Amino acid sequence: MEGSRQHHNVTLGILTLAGTAFALQQTMVFPALTTFERDLNASTAWATWVLTGFLVAAAVTTPILGRLGDQYGKERLLMISLAVFFVGSAGAALSWNIWSLIAFRAVAGAGGAIFPLSFSIIRDEFPPERVKVAMGLLSSVFGVGGGFGIVLSGVIVDHASWRWLFVLGSIPVGLCILLVHRFVPESPVRSPSRVDVPGAALLSGALLTLMLALTEGEPWGWTSPRILGLGVASAAFFVVWGLVEARVDSPMVDMRMLAHRPVLLTNLATLAAGFALFSCFVLVPSFVEMPKSLGYGFGASATAAGLFLLPASIAQLPAGPLGGWIGRHYGSKWALSGGMAIVAISAVLLAWEHDRPWKVAAAGGALGFGVGLAFAAMVALIAENVHETETGIATGMNTVVRMIGAVIGGQLGAALLTTETVRGGLFPAESAYTTAFALGAVAALAAALVALSIGTRPLRALEPAEALD
Repeated sequence: MEGSRQHHNVTLGILTLAGTAFALQQTMVFPALTTFERDLNASTAWATWVLTGFLVAAAVTTPILGRLGDQYGKERLLMISLAVFFVGSAGAALSWNIWSLIAFRAVAGAGGAIFPLSFSIIRDEFPPERVKVAMGLLSSVFGVGGGFGIVLSGVIVDHASWRWLFVLGSIPVGLCILLVHRFVPESPVRSPSRVDVPGAALLSGALLTLMLALTEGEPWGWTSPRILGLGVASAAFFVVWGLVEARVDSPMVDMRMLAHRPVLLTNLATLAAGFALFSCFVLVPSFVEMPKSLGYGFGASATAAGLFLLPASIAQLPAGPLGGWIGRHYGSKWALSGGMAIVAISAVLLAWEHDRPWKVAAAGGALGFGVGLAFAAMVALIAENVHETETGIATGMNTVVRMIGAVIGGQLGAALLTTETVRGGLFPAESAYTTAFALGAVAALAAALVALSIGTRPLRALEPAEALD
């Protein structure tokens, strides 16, 4: 067994493949939403739920599975997450109507703890000097896989059946299940606490109502009774959850850990970073697809629009390990702050220098590089400031925070595109894109400033209760 623990490159390769498979499936449906409408006779609102259902399920289950990994073994829960993800992806390929497709996508999203569980395995199994670079590489996969997912999806949608999105997506997941079982060792680091069922239920309710409100705010109306009711319900769930977690002996999430200054500030920076990324990243394909007759845009096809994201995806691959290297030698907060500063500059360029394809591609490449640095640093900052028995739940909560920021950024961008229009409301105005990109720059700058105030307090040697004092 000890010998098997020395193959760190093998473990990292398998975890990277698993993360890539998840990232691909998260974004591959973007270019296919209109295809789902046509082929499955669905409305635009229900076709959007192919993405929404995935995001909501992932937000709810990620922290729970991360915590269970801390308690019962990361490798075991990673296998379960991959199996759930595989069932959802394979089932989506066989969907017979929009309802079954949404259901299977929600099942796939329920396996969303792949990244936090993988980060926990790296922290437990790798030598200390290799942890940050390895986490940086795995973090970069989130963006690289997401970008390539959009590119690959555009090609498939233009030339084949949408079912191939999920067939091709499920193959690497099935392979990862076999590889994890064979090569990834189970971690000896466990949390001795019991399962906190009330805490898990309350957090699930809080995240479910919050994500529903954020994703449905635009079609339902932000001031509609349903959205306001969901907002009130989410706030109530969060308050009760916090009160319960502060009083139980074995909480699902230790409130002291979330309130610990480096963790709190890192999560705030992560929220702003998620907002900045999605308010820019997801709008680039839409921008370049706009007809040239509008005075902006390049009239790109779905495939060509996806290619505009390639520079951003490729740039993230070296940026992730570089962020880990910077964190190891100078401190992760500098990688986070520097990365978000680059994102801010890139967003400014997208806002005001978008009249040539090469300018958009170059700004996107810089955006990807900054995101790669920042994502690597976020995970490292969380891991180095919590006890090793809390890594799964801590990185899981960080993932959810990033997801919430991304949904807010995406929804705000969508709202701007529908409120600032031209030609009788048929197309978004150029000012809508400029405003969205500018808001992304502001959010990125805010994240960079927050990162500068993060003070690292190494806590590995302390007990969980002491570590958070």
